[in-house]
Amino acid sequence: MLAVAGQSGALDVAKEVTSIVRVDNPSVDVRLARVGTSPDDPAGLAAVLASAATMRPADGPAAIVVPLLALPYPAVTDAIRYGVTQSNVNAYIAEPFNVSLTFAEALHIRLADAHLARADRVRMFSIPTAADGIIVVTVGGTQSAAAAMPTSVLLAARLALPVFAAALDGSPSVGEAAAQLRYMGVGRIAIAPCIIGPEARPGDLEAACASIGADSAAPLGAHDSVAKLMTLAYGQTLAEIETPAED
Repeated sequence: MLAVAGQSGALDVAKEVTSIVRVDNPSVDVRLARVGTSPDDPAGLAAVLASAATMRPADGPAAIVVPLLALPYPAVTDAIRYGVTQSNVNAYIAEPFNVSLTFAEALHIRLADAHLARADRVRMFSIPTAADGIIVVTVGGTQSAAAAMPTSVLLAARLALPVFAAALDGSPSVGEAAAQLRYMGVGRIAIAPCIIGPEARPGDLEAACASIGADSAAPLGAHDSVAKLMTLAYGQTLAEIETPAED
């Protein structure tokens, strides 16, 4: 079960990711649930969990809830945990599965799509609109920004550019990261959002770009790597459930 936090209007990406996961895993019952909604919301976490429980044995877990997050976001994870507890349904919550190399590749693609980075590291051609410094932007505060550091290092190696991580809602802020880049002599900064999309508050990314005069690539969205990471998070939790505890 993919659990998405955010405005109802931002669910298109979540539905796309759910569809990809469902196609890639035809033997798994894949569902989408919203976090933080009213108890009577049929698309809310409690209702979807209750529905799943009717299809599962009473003595086993009804679902593995996978947060639709690229990186740790404690507030969302806490809301999911609360929702599971309130539902009285036996369910496990997966941890975000952070594969830094996969994220670095996906961010590189998004930057290239926006003409903010060259698409090919081998052919050393230049793109007139390419940036010369990157900020990998996250949501989820300091913890999320820290978790993005390995991705930032790998992205810097791919692009041969300085890259810093920053949070839209915490420290280091986008402004602080921009100041570091400008101190290094960077003239044009681009933002690479290491977010799926729905978890960010509407307007925050645009405001961050405007505050430092930077262009931005698109969020990760329904990139194949996102669906892959959701499946890996599910598989990791499933393996922990099925592996007997050592005496």
